[in-house]
Order: sequence, then structure tokens, then C-alpha cells
Amino acid sequence: MPDMSASVSLAMTHLVPLAKEVDENKVTPGVLGFIVFAAMAVAVWGLMKSMSKHMGKVDFKEPANPEEASGKGATEKTSPASPAKG
Repeated sequence: MPDMSASVSLAMTHLVPLAKEVDENKVTPGVLGFIVFAAMAVAVWGLMKSMSKHMGKVDFKEPANPEEASGKGATEKTSPASPAKG
């Protein structure tokens, strides 16, 4: 494996002077940070609106008898040899 200390040393000598020029009190996320945050906010809003619409369509009431829900009467029963659905 090649010696990484030379490339790290070279990178540090070029990046350290750039870091010293930046005033830490004036660093802000800028326009790109705002655009990313706004896009995420719009995406969350859209997902919440979609979820609310889909939850409104859900019927939470269960039938009293589970056989009535499947449409099978008490006389119709499936044999154990029939293949399972799924």
C-alpha cells in the first residue's frame, strides 16, 4: 500500500491556509442550504398530505363475523387439500 502520509501532508499544506482565511463567525449555510432545507420541507408536507388522504380512505370497522367478510357462508368450507393463496 502506498505511503499516505505524503499525500495527507500535501493536502494539509494547501487546505490549512484556506481554512485560516474563513472567519468562523461569518460562516452560514448560504443559498444552497436554504434550497435543500426548503425542498425537504416541501417533500415532508407532500408526504403528510398524501398520508392524510390515504388514511381517510381506510375503513376501520370490522365485521362482526369473519365468515361474512370473506363472502363464504357456513355451508361452504374449503378442503384442507386446497392450495394456499399467497
